[in-house]
This record gives sequence, structure tokens and C-alpha cells, in this order.
Amino acid sequence: MRHRVEVFLRHVAGWWLALLWWRPWRRPRALLTSARRVVVVRIDNRVGEALLTTPLVQALAKTHEVHLVVHPKCVRVLEGLPGLAGLHPFERRWLWLGVFSRDVRRLRALGRGGVVVNAASWTEYSGTPALVARLLGAHGCVVGPAVGAARLMMDVAVRPRADTRNEVEQRLHLLSPIVAAPMGAMAFRPPRSTPAVDRLVDAHPTFAVVNPGGRLGARRVPASVFSGVTKALHARGVTPVITWGPGEEALASEVLATGAGVLAPPTSLDELAALMAKSAVVICNNTGPMHLAVAVGAKTVALFWKMPVDQWGHPRAPHVMLDLTNEPDVDAMVARVTERL
Repeated sequence: MRHRVEVFLRHVAGWWLALLWWRPWRRPRALLTSARRVVVVRIDNRVGEALLTTPLVQALAKTHEVHLVVHPKCVRVLEGLPGLAGLHPFERRWLWLGVFSRDVRRLRALGRGGVVVNAASWTEYSGTPALVARLLGAHGCVVGPAVGAARLMMDVAVRPRADTRNEVEQRLHLLSPIVAAPMGAMAFRPPRSTPAVDRLVDAHPTFAVVNPGGRLGARRVPASVFSGVTKALHARGVTPVITWGPGEEALASEVLATGAGVLAPPTSLDELAALMAKSAVVICNNTGPMHLAVAVGAKTVALFWKMPVDQWGHPRAPHVMLDLTNEPDVDAMVARVTERL
């Protein structure tokens, strides 16, 4: 009951905010074809969400000056991205000041005479990025998803494609008012390796990255599935390198204790990317490391648990997206994964 009340109040607040910033008399559509600068707003603090903006940069970079406005924690994910003219952190906690917010005042000139794209969710209303896009695009043209109250804050509200649910395709579709048939792929800067990673790679000429963790435990397949996969890799002469993120060392050690391979040392984002780029295959859950593996061009076998593959997966070869939700037991899961390695 409490959750439903919170959702209701959030939607009421969203409509109130949208009506407050609704500007039906604005006519900035001419900027869609004349503006050379595009500012993409995505202020979520998750690694995977940040990486899912990279196809938009690729789609725009050949014809436009592209800037990204992101959560401060995601600057490390996107810095050095090819084709990016500017990367700008945005601190949300001062947004209640509106046009007087420090970051709004600092970044507002970017949107002047340009196009601002609100790259928020195309399935659920999200008021904060819609408001940020509206504030930065006060003297430009604001484009974003036609979702809930947010559509009132967009000068051009883009309805989702009816033929796909895929996140990359839907986010690229947001650019359709700006460029014809926008196309782009996941991308990452050339990973910066370290001596520790180089030693690990040199010691194991043929290896696979096995990442059993993930931000939300409820979306992880059982650790025993990864243990079984490491045994199958080892039997094929491939060394499983088990990687882990903050708070996941015990999980990685459990996989190693009941499986096979070696435990990776603590890795930064670049070190993990460097390992993935040099691996024969990456096996992971549907989580940030999955998007990173795809972005660096590694063959990725992603395991989905209670999440829609058609929305969050990367179905193009050489990647393999497997929904294990309805498999009867761990043995069946392991068999299904190993046959696709």
C-alpha cells in the first residue's frame, strides 16, 4: 500500500512540475536541422546506463558536436569516449534551485541554439532528467521520450518504436528528429591496462572472464551455475578468470571453491575492460559488466534471470543472450550455457 501511495504522489508531483514548465508557445523545431550542437542528458549513476548512451554519441558524432551531461559518478565511465566533444558532470542535489542551480548556470550555454536530448527511460516517467533537459534547453530545442508528464516538458516528444523493445534501438530512436535512421553501437575508450593485468594475461594465454556478480542480487543466476561453467571452460583448455566488484569477493571465492580457474585481483573499470578485451569470451549476468564487455568488443555470453532479454540484451553476433529463468535446475542452466560458449 505504501509503495502505491508513493508512486501516486510521484506522478502527481510529476504532472505539477510538467505543467509548471510547459511552454506550448515555443516553436524551436527549426533547430532540429540547423543546430550543430547536441547535448545528451543522462544523469543516472549506474555504469550500464552510462554505457547505453554511447551509441547516441556514435550516431551523432559525424555530423554534430556532441556533449554528454551525466552523473558525477559516471564521468569515469565515459571520459575519453571517441567522438565526444564534452563530458559534463551534473550534481542533482542542487536541482531544487532550478535556474539558480550552480550546474544549470554552468551548463545552460551548451543548450543555447542547440538541441538537448533527454535520454531517460522510454518506458517509465522520470521527472528529474526531463527537468534538467528543459532547464538546459531553455533557449534551444528539447527532445525526449513521450512518457507520462515528461512529454509536456519536451518541445519534440518522441513516441517509442512499436517494432522493438531493445534499449539501444529505442534510445537511438530518440535521435530520429535530428538525424535520419540513427545508427550507433556500444563503445568504450581504449582500455588502459596495468602491469597486474598484463601479468595475468601473460600467465594465461587463453582465458575467459567469468563475472558472477551484479548490482541487484535478485537478478543474478545462482553462483553454482558459474561454478559449472568454469569447470566446462577448464576442460576445454580455457582458464576461467573470475572477476568481482566491490563487496563481491566472497561470491567470486565461492565460485572458485566449487569450480575451477583463478581469482582476479581487484580491478578498476579500465583493468576489467582490458581483461575483457583480451579474453576469449566473457560470461556474466545482465548487469553493468555485460554492457562493458559488449562495448569493448568481447564475445559476451550474458545470463538473464527474471529480466526481459529483448529489452536489455545485445542480440547481435558474436554475443549470446540467454534467459535462464524457466530452466528446471542448475544442471540444465549449465548445459545451456556451455553449449553456447
